[in-house]
Amino acid sequence: MPNPVVHFEIGGPDHEALKAFYEDVFGWEVHDMPEAGYSLVHTREGEVGIDGGMPVHDTPWVCVYIEVPDPKASLDAAVSAGAKVSMPVTGGPGVTLAMFTDPAGNQVGIIKAEEHPTA
Repeated sequence: MPNPVVHFEIGGPDHEALKAFYEDVFGWEVHDMPEAGYSLVHTREGEVGIDGGMPVHDTPWVCVYIEVPDPKASLDAAVSAGAKVSMPVTGGPGVTLAMFTDPAGNQVGIIKAEEHPTA
């Protein structure tokens, strides 16, 4: 399938309570990365589902990340269709990403990873 959702983020002002909620309700494994203000979330059993993260965020936050072959072209297409850029194309170690808000105000990330994690 082209352009799958490959990552999600759920955040909010009480990071510890939010982590505990998702661990308790869904049994997700949450691993802290305090130096990054972020926690990695492991939801997968085998090959089912996707993993995500929990950023420390001062307001409620939900975002999905869609894998694309060309983040700049996808961001341009989203803007042409009515989106607003919330983060321009940015590169990091092994990844290129950007973010936009769709016409309804939802936050969406687009990402191109150099390598894919194994299950």
